[in-house]
Amino acid sequence: MHKERHVLLVYPHPDDESFGKAGSVALYTKSGTPVTLICGTLGELGRNMGKPTFANRESLPVIRKKELEEACATLGIDDLRLLGLRDKTVEFEDPEWVADKIEAIIREVKPSVLMTYYPKHGVHPDHDALSHAAVIAVKRLPKEERPVIYGSAVTHNARDIIGQPDITFDVTDVLDTKLAAMRAHKSQYESMFSRMEEEMAKSPEAREKIEANLRTEYFWIYPVAD
Repeated sequence: MHKERHVLLVYPHPDDESFGKAGSVALYTKSGTPVTLICGTLGELGRNMGKPTFANRESLPVIRKKELEEACATLGIDDLRLLGLRDKTVEFEDPEWVADKIEAIIREVKPSVLMTYYPKHGVHPDHDALSHAAVIAVKRLPKEERPVIYGSAVTHNARDIIGQPDITFDVTDVLDTKLAAMRAHKSQYESMFSRMEEEMAKSPEAREKIEANLRTEYFWIYPVAD
């Protein structure tokens, strides 16, 4: 991976920067590219409380913030910006107002790449709302100053609708870092990936099969039209 001027990550929840993307982020920081993460909320309304449960509704945002900071340290992200939005309500915010916050950071750090969810293909309403605001922010810039938007598409029919991915990253060299960043989000990871961990522990063959799927990450370039 070649070095970029700066990469800006725009995601609504702690763990969004790691689940499915940690390898790419690690490749960027390994190449010497500075990375800034905008995290919209603290995921305080998330349903997962650890497995076994170790969080409650009051403690969850504190725990998830610490997990996010640990994941950032693992990935080499030393610039974390918290927008302070409320979990599961981003879709109800004025997108122009949210875009104001994102635009200010874009103008400050001047990224050449902006990573977010591909609008309308993020599944979660917060994913789609924050990515929509990011696109609005990018469109406000002069064309020559706009970062390229790398979108993650997680809808099951994304390839049928928007085609094959434009960007494919082989993250084999940073797979251990990717897994460490994912596991840093303990409150969410152990509920979401416990079966995967059990399968990986069964045999070297099972681990190899699962890791083969984790070694590649995909992105679609979102076209920003005036």
